[in-house]
Amino acid sequence: MSLQVKNLHAGIPDREILKGLTLEVNPGEVHAIMGPNGSGKSTLSKVLCGHEDYAVTSGEVLLDGQDLLAMDIAQRSRAGLFLAFQYPHEIPGVSNANFIRAALKARQPEGEDIDAVAFYKQLYARMDQLEMDRSFTARSVNEGFSGGEKKRNEILQMMMLEPKYSILDETDSGLDIDALKVVARGVNAMRSDTHGILVITHYQRLLDYIQPDIVHVLMDGRIVMTGGRDLALELEAKGYDWVQEDARALAA
Repeated sequence: MSLQVKNLHAGIPDREILKGLTLEVNPGEVHAIMGPNGSGKSTLSKVLCGHEDYAVTSGEVLLDGQDLLAMDIAQRSRAGLFLAFQYPHEIPGVSNANFIRAALKARQPEGEDIDAVAFYKQLYARMDQLEMDRSFTARSVNEGFSGGEKKRNEILQMMMLEPKYSILDETDSGLDIDALKVVARGVNAMRSDTHGILVITHYQRLLDYIQPDIVHVLMDGRIVMTGGRDLALELEAKGYDWVQEDARALAA
């Protein structure tokens, strides 16, 4: 049981971006992917979630043994994959509560419904954890939200859907330190033996609050280095040029 990415090659029509990426996230693990701009971090998240602008040319992705690449976007979600967007979308006219309830219902067996009292009890409890005002349940999804409110809303969705594997694509982008701590608290509340998390970030500061088990460095579409928590600190101190120099030294 794991999310396995095997020798994945993918990109847009005129450019290959992922060039043989291999990765495995097991339930209970938190992995972090770091890398400079243009290395393929956001491309990986979009390919895993089935973004139509990206094509896979070779390789495979298995979610608990199932062929993820053969599924459409809705099937990937129902299979247990969740993506927190770097730039969350606005959905005018659809309230937060109705959006989350519809997403939960889509995962229910045919003919089963959601108990409204239990749903709102859980929703309010999760919102309290994220320090979100309960009035946000009636507001349209992300419409008029600040950057920090949008990111909290993404984590709220994750907490309610309870996926098997979550991909957090630069969740720290645009957050001040207080919002970052609250979002991290929500993510940490979801750590469990049944939930694998892949955190994609430029900066080590997020990893002060969401401490990963494994850190990967992604450069030019490939993972070029893997280590523990200390690797993120080393990257913060030395930068990505150090990784390139180290890789060249090993190749020699």
